[in-house]
Order: sequence, then C-alpha cells, then structure tokens
Amino acid sequence: MTIIELILSLAVILGAAILFTNAVEIMGDRLNLGAGAVGSVLAAVGTALPETMIPLVAIIGALLLGSGSAAAGEIGIGAILGAPFLLATLALFIVGAAGIGYKGRRETGSEITADRQTAIPDLVFFLACFIPAAAAGFLPVPLPLKIVLAVALLVAYVLYVVRTIKKGGEAEDDVPARLTLWPFSSQGPTWAVAAQLIGTIAVMAFGAHLFVGAVEHLSTSVGIPAGLIALVLAPLATELPEKFNSVLWLRDNKDTLAIGNITGAMVFQSTIPVSVGVLFTPWRLDFITAVAAIFAILSGIVFLGFLLRKAPLR
Repeated sequence: MTIIELILSLAVILGAAILFTNAVEIMGDRLNLGAGAVGSVLAAVGTALPETMIPLVAIIGALLLGSGSAAAGEIGIGAILGAPFLLATLALFIVGAAGIGYKGRRETGSEITADRQTAIPDLVFFLACFIPAAAAGFLPVPLPLKIVLAVALLVAYVLYVVRTIKKGGEAEDDVPARLTLWPFSSQGPTWAVAAQLIGTIAVMAFGAHLFVGAVEHLSTSVGIPAGLIALVLAPLATELPEKFNSVLWLRDNKDTLAIGNITGAMVFQSTIPVSVGVLFTPWRLDFITAVAAIFAILSGIVFLGFLLRKAPLR
C-alpha cells in the first residue's frame, strides 16, 4: 500500500507540474518576458515547485498538527538538500551528455552556447546563498541569526528575479499553442491562465501531502531514515523528469533555456525552500545531508569555473 501511495502521490505532483509549466510559459509570453527570464525564473520555478512542495508540506503540516515533527523535519531537510544536490550534479551531467549525444543535429555540435550573462549570475547567486545556509547546518546558530539568514535568502531571491526580468533577453518563440485546461478552441484568457497556475499549485500541495505520509510509512516499515528516503527519492522522482525539458531544449539549439532551467532552479532551491528549513526545522545536517550539500557546492564551483574561462563548453 505504501508503494502505491508513493506512486500515486508522485503521479499527482508531476501531472500538476506539467499543467503548471504549460500555464507559466503562456503567462511569461503574456508578460513579454525574454528567454533568459522564462528559463531562469518561470520555467525553473515551474520545474522546481513539485519537490519544493514536499518539504513545505512536511514542515508546515507538522507545525500545524503538532505531531510527527521529528520525521517531518528529516523529510523536509532531506528533500530541501536533495534538490540542489541533484541539480548541480546529475542534471548538469545529463545536459552535457545530451550535448554530445545530439551533436550531429545541433548547429554548434557538442558545444553548448548558453548565455553566460545569465548562467554566471545564476551560479554566483546559488553559491552566495547556499554556502552560508549549508554552513548554518554545521554550526550552532541562535534563532535571531536564523531569522536574519532566512530573510536574507528571501530578499536575495526577490532581487534575483527582479534582475533577471529586467535583463530579459530575446522573446521566447516556443510558447504552448493553447492552455491545456481551457476547453474552447480560442486562446485562454489571462484569468484562466492564472486559475490554472493557482489550481495546479493546490493539487501539487495535495500530492506532496500524500508523499510525506507515504515516506513516513515506508521509513517505519523498512527501517530506513525518512530523511535519506526524501533526499534521494523526492528530487529523483520530481526534479529529474522535469529537467529532461533541458535535454529537449538542447536538442533544439535552445541552449540558454536548457542551462537556465537548471541554474535558475538551483537559485530557487537554495533560497525559498532553504529559508523555510532554516526557520522551521532544527536545520542540523547529518553525514548524508552534509555530503549532499558539499557535493552541490563543489559542483557549482566547478561549473562556474568552466563558464568564467570563456572557453567553449564541450
């Protein structure tokens, strides 16, 4: 029954994510946002939202209900740190492999020509936010400093969004032809786009609630820490399938969208979910979560180094 709950919850989350992405791309077009903003903000948030819902629901649910706080805290921290770990390692590896695999049909071959003016600030933001947040998991940080750190992370993401939208870039020309849930042949009005956005967020929250319960049951039945299950399973099942959007964009020579989808999600995952974890969980990293955080940071530094060299990405 627990496995069925896991599969069902992930299906609900991913199905809602597909509808959310459809609506968010249309909304980006309605707002005349450039490809950099769509890739690094809208598409990144759209693909990052499913796994973000899992720790949010786990942590907030435990706070409201006052029960299961220990397991919920483990699930929250595991899912929060699992996402940047997967993005900075496996997701970037898959994009690089896709560049090689599709080199025969790409205009630039295996060279990835992403907009460095978008990707480099993304990685700088990620490292600037994630390193102090991870460090707080190793050190005894008093509550006032935790509050300052959480607020700083939220402000940093707001500044990042404002900067990215102002920078803009060329308009994205691959906008979905229609709003999926709009039943008529005409283009869906803006209010319908907004309704699909809000509705899918609610559905994702419901799916995340099911997932958290299933992880708690699985942890109890097999004796594996809930945090470890969340660290591996949550991002692998929710983040990785969505990141195959980057593979498709890379195949179609949309390198800026492909890289921005990942680096933008890294910024989001290092700020919004982390701020919730810092404030509402003990935020103490055990060996597994510490290793995940360290690898995410090291991978981000390495990729930033490649971009700063200004040599072709091959």
